[in-house]
Amino acid sequence: MTIQDIKQYIHQQMQYVDRTYWMLFTALILMASIALFSASSFFVFQEGGSTLGPILSQMLFIAIGVGLAFVLQFIPSKWIRLLGYVGLIVSISLLLLTFSPLGVEINGSKRWLTIAGITFQPSELAKLTLIIVVSDLLSRIRTVQDQRKYFCISMGITLVICGIIFIGNLSTAVLLGGVIILLTILARVHIKYWGSLVAAMLVFLICGYFFVNEVYVQQGRKMEGVLGRAVTWVGRINDMLEENNTTDAEFRITDDNYQSAHAKIAIARGGKSPFGVLPGNSIQRDVLPQAYADYIFAIIVEEWGIVGAIGLILIYLAILFRACLKSSRYADFSAMLMVMGLALMITCQALVSMMVSVGIGPVTGQPLPMISRGGTSALITSIYFGIIMSVSREQTELGARQQEAINQSLDDVPDIQLD
Repeated sequence: MTIQDIKQYIHQQMQYVDRTYWMLFTALILMASIALFSASSFFVFQEGGSTLGPILSQMLFIAIGVGLAFVLQFIPSKWIRLLGYVGLIVSISLLLLTFSPLGVEINGSKRWLTIAGITFQPSELAKLTLIIVVSDLLSRIRTVQDQRKYFCISMGITLVICGIIFIGNLSTAVLLGGVIILLTILARVHIKYWGSLVAAMLVFLICGYFFVNEVYVQQGRKMEGVLGRAVTWVGRINDMLEENNTTDAEFRITDDNYQSAHAKIAIARGGKSPFGVLPGNSIQRDVLPQAYADYIFAIIVEEWGIVGAIGLILIYLAILFRACLKSSRYADFSAMLMVMGLALMITCQALVSMMVSVGIGPVTGQPLPMISRGGTSALITSIYFGIIMSVSREQTELGARQQEAINQSLDDVPDIQLD
C-alpha cells in the first residue's frame, strides 16, 4: 500500500467520521488549555521554571493524543481488539513492575514507572485494555453455558487486574471494577452472576473499612508495606465524614483537611457570580498543591462560576449520551460494549473527580479526563476517543453500505404493469 493509497482511503472514510465526537473532544481540549494555564502557577512556583513550561509540556501530550485519536479512528475495530489482548499482557507485566525498584513513589503511593526517563502510570493502560478484552469476551455469549463460561473468564481477568491496582490505588480499582460490572449488565448477564459479585465486593470493602479503622486508625497504629495505603484511605473517609459533620463555628483548616477546605473556598468564591471571577483571577490556585490535578475542577468553578461548571459537566454527559445513542444502532454487539465501556469510564471518572473537588467524596487522586495535568491520562483518554470514533466510523460505513445494497436491490425489481 502506497502513501497515495492511504491518502485516498482516509479521504474516502472522512465522510463516515463522527464530527460530534470531535466537537466534544475539541471542547475538552480548549477547556484544558485555559484551566491548566490558570491552575499551574503553584507547580511553576515549586519548580522555579518558566511559566509556560508545564503548559507546553502538557499541551505536547495533548497534541500527541490528538494525533493518536486521528489515526485510531481509521483502524478497524478487529485490530483494536487484537491489540487489546496484547496490551492486557503488557499491562499486567507493567503493573507488577511498579513493585520493583523501577517503581516510583509519589505522594505516598507507588503506582508509577520510570523507563527511559519517562514516568507513567501502568494502571491507565490496564483500564483501557481490560475494557476492550472484557467487552469482546462478553459479546461471545450465546447460550446459558456461554454466559457462565465468559462471565467467569472476564471476572477472573478483572480480579487479577483490579487486585494488583488495588494494592496501590484503591479508587482506580473500585472505579474500574464498577465499569466492568456495568458492562456485564449491558451484556444481559443474569443478575445471579453479577449480583453475587457486587454483594461480595461490598462486604469486602465494608468489612475491610471497619477492620482497618478499629484495629489501626483508631489505635494510631500503622500497616507496613504496600497495605499501608488502606490506612490512608480509611483516614480520608473519616476526614470527609468528620468534615461534613462539623459546624461552621467548629471548622478549622488543618493539615488533614487542607486541600479539601481550600477547594471549598475556591468553589464558594466562584459561586458569587454565575461566571465566577473569570479566568486568570483565581486565588486558591496559589494555595492548593494539587490545583492543576486532583482539584482542578474547584479552580474551574472559582474562575468560570456555575456556568462553566455546568458546561463542563454537560460535555462529559454528552459523551455518554452520544455513545448510548450511536451504539444502540450498532450491528456488532462487541463494538457496542466496547464503546459503552470507554464512554462510561470517561464519564464516571470525571464525576468522581468532580465529587472530590466539591467535598462529596473522599480524596481519590482520580484526574479529570483531558483537563487535569498528567501526560499518561491525556494520552489514554485520547485513545479512548480514537477507539470510540473508529467504531462509530466503521458502523456508520457498514450501515451506509447496507442501505445502498437495499436501494440497489429495490431498483433491480422490475415494475409490474397492472391492466
